[in-house]
Amino acid sequence: MTAALAIAKDDYDAYFELGFSPSKGLLSTVRGFVSDFYTRVLDDAELASRLSLAAHELLENAVTYSSDGHSVMSIGVRRRDGGLDVAIDTHNRATAEQAAVLEGRVDELASAADVVAFYQVLMKRSAKRTDGSGLGLGRVAAEADMALSCRRSGDTVTVHARATYPAPAAT
Repeated sequence: MTAALAIAKDDYDAYFELGFSPSKGLLSTVRGFVSDFYTRVLDDAELASRLSLAAHELLENAVTYSSDGHSVMSIGVRRRDGGLDVAIDTHNRATAEQAAVLEGRVDELASAADVVAFYQVLMKRSAKRTDGSGLGLGRVAAEADMALSCRRSGDTVTVHARATYPAPAAT
């Protein structure tokens, strides 16, 4: 398991952290907020859409693997050297079994030689699943082109998603 550094808010041009007791019913509200944030910060509607999807999937994952119903999401965007560094972290308490499943899924994605091809494998697997699609983290890696890592500290699990994108052309 690769450990990534947590988001240091002072390292980002735009940053927020949202802590709440999530429910699947609140996910669309949070996605709307995140979408507005990215739209205002990024100057790139397509990238804002992809990152909103990634944040939604990561938060849904945090809800699924939360043992107490509480989760924290941190998002940071930094402009540098013609690029955009984007970070999304989710933190939640999880049982040992939940954390092991989550770590296994993240490790499987992180070690895939071709994330898009592996995402297609996940889609085939999902056809046989009876409990959720199992595609959320794959969508983050393949559709938002974000690198994933996971860290466990006691009963808290943190999922990190990181990417650097080309800065949008000036309009």
